[in-house]
Amino acid sequence: MSPEYAMEGIFSIKSDVFSFGVLLLEIISGKKNHSCYHSERPLNLIGYAWELWRENRGLELADPTLDNLFQGNEVLRCIHVGLVCVQDNPIDKPTMSDVVFMLTKETAPLSTPKQPTFFIGGNVLEADTSQGMGNICSLNDVTISEMEAR
Repeated sequence: MSPEYAMEGIFSIKSDVFSFGVLLLEIISGKKNHSCYHSERPLNLIGYAWELWRENRGLELADPTLDNLFQGNEVLRCIHVGLVCVQDNPIDKPTMSDVVFMLTKETAPLSTPKQPTFFIGGNVLEADTSQGMGNICSLNDVTISEMEAR
């Protein structure tokens, strides 16, 4: 769900761009956005992709089951486009026609992505990690979920 819709209830033509960016990152990584991907602090897929991208380690996001049977530059371009799509401000997001152009033309210029809105990182759980709760991905202390097979 795009930040502008989730936070302000505003739906725009760029809302689908955000969703497509999340989908693109999920396809590349083989991971779901809502899971936790960092052992020391909570990072959803967008945050994890952002950190890897920022540290020039973007190829680590690629699904390991692909066994490196991909073109690294194409995966990095897809990650770059995905991160451009999940930016906070709708003005900074491309249109879907721009996204298609960026994905199909290797020479298409790509803007530098800004830190995504739904990036969960930094010291979000600093107080809780000191109490031995560093591996949680949610601050919801009310709900207890038990996983059972059907």
